[in-house]
Amino acid sequence: MARRPSKHLRPARPLSAGFAMTAQKADGTWVVQGVTASRASKTYLCPGCNHEIAVGQAHVVVWPAEASIGSASPVDERRHWHQACWNRRR
Repeated sequence: MARRPSKHLRPARPLSAGFAMTAQKADGTWVVQGVTASRASKTYLCPGCNHEIAVGQAHVVVWPAEASIGSASPVDERRHWHQACWNRRR
């Protein structure tokens, strides 16, 4: 049985910005894309509250509109947030 390479070694999957919108926060402009419960197939750790986003739980994926210095792509910096945690963020 062949093992899959580490997710950290694989290139980031592109996210379609077709259903994304932008949000202005204190630290810049962010692209925000919703993930429906039926499409939430993995567990993530929300950076807003440090609690799990469970499989099957609707949430948002957020990435900066422009890449940070040293980052090849803004999508490399994407993070999964609970919707409420993202809304509380300033």
